Amino acid sequence: MTQTDPRSLLYRPGLLSPADAQRLTREALRDCDDGELYLQFIASESFGFDDGRLKTADYSRDAGFGLRGVSGEMTGFAHANEISVAAIARAGETLKLLDPTKGQPAPPPQGNNRHLYTDASPLDAVPFEAKVKLLETIDAAARARDSRVAQVSASLSGSWSVVEIVRADGFVGHDVRPLVRLNVSIVAEKDGRRETGSFGIGGRRLYDDLFEPATWNRAIDEALAQALVNLDSVAAPAGEMTVLLGPGWPGVLLHEAVGHGLEGDFNRKGTSAFSGRIGQRVAAPGVTVIDDGSMAGRRGSLSIDDEGTPTQENILIEDGILKGYIQDRLNARLMGVAPTGNGRRESYAHAPMPRMTNTFMRAGNDDPAELLSRVKNGIFAKSFGGGQVDITSGKFVFSCTEAYRVENGKLGAPIKGATLIGDGPTVLTRVIGIGNDLALDEGVGVCGKGGQSVPAGVGQPTLLVEGLTVGGTA
Repeated sequence: MTQTDPRSLLYRPGLLSPADAQRLTREALRDCDDGELYLQFIASESFGFDDGRLKTADYSRDAGFGLRGVSGEMTGFAHANEISVAAIARAGETLKLLDPTKGQPAPPPQGNNRHLYTDASPLDAVPFEAKVKLLETIDAAARARDSRVAQVSASLSGSWSVVEIVRADGFVGHDVRPLVRLNVSIVAEKDGRRETGSFGIGGRRLYDDLFEPATWNRAIDEALAQALVNLDSVAAPAGEMTVLLGPGWPGVLLHEAVGHGLEGDFNRKGTSAFSGRIGQRVAAPGVTVIDDGSMAGRRGSLSIDDEGTPTQENILIEDGILKGYIQDRLNARLMGVAPTGNGRRESYAHAPMPRMTNTFMRAGNDDPAELLSRVKNGIFAKSFGGGQVDITSGKFVFSCTEAYRVENGKLGAPIKGATLIGDGPTVLTRVIGIGNDLALDEGVGVCGKGGQSVPAGVGQPTLLVEGLTVGGTA
């Protein structure tokens, strides 16, 4: 290895060599069904500009390992922020508490040389001064855009991670992962009333396009437009009604209310509303749900997952029929199916579990304008904010950050305080129109599960759903 080899951040003379890592892994996992040594180096930075000044500038570097052994349904896991022979050997003692395997070890992942993103680091390519200048420029441009702008917040963040996955069978997987994100939030004020709008963009790439005026000006325009719309909003109606969901980011509802219920661990344990329903109709005809971690540059994409399995397109629901679940290696083995490339972890300090990557519904054949014309009394939900979801049942409550009344097929006044209430499995059966305008989110999604957060993508076309409960204040 040369000094320019990213692996030199994991392997250092006198501490750990690639041969040491393979030997220690063989010794620690010799009585296990499965498992791996996961080595990681990560550098990250974030800048926050608020109230006309730089408020935060953080930079961190971390490195460590996680050693996991799996025997039957039992998992042993130990981690440390020191990558050395001595530390890994100590961690290996933990795995001796597992019952020895009674079967053949699981086969290694399929190897691949695919690269879905650059190996270059976004952190070093742009000087500190330029990053601060970008946020300062955004702040000034946003304030000059409209006299109603009362406050501007802008943030820029990036990370660069080097990972190596070492298995007892000799398999070694390697990945270098960039991630960037730009966010703009604007508070607009009129007649003493204040409302907020926000917009973010990012993905697994360098900062380059985020510094383009066209990109950050679009972020300002989108955030400002949302804030100004909300300034004129009226109280949201309440009751059961038809809801038109916009394309793109509203797919977060699909992710939360449906996607988690399709993860292998919940289904193996029988705690999901979708458990035991492979081959059954779980959604309206035309509904096809995909999880695909192999899309180049997307926020939720990975060349290999955190167990070394190549990511792929997974058809979860096809034309309304449940086809399969999202799987890591452990749950796939116990359920007698193949891993799907969805074993993910927040960092070396966490064990992997089945997680979504980029989850979306495929486009249909309906004209979005025609779908709008079908709504006699309902709402159009263009964007969502926070929500609460019971993963096992799929019950959800989502708040709308931008929504409108719809009456007799036409958009009416913007509304404030609207929430959507329901459950994922039922919502899928009530889809009565699927637009031809599939859009993916802009690259800002974060998925939480089991105390771990990972970047994720969502998407959908315009959807017409009947019989959704809308919570409002009118």
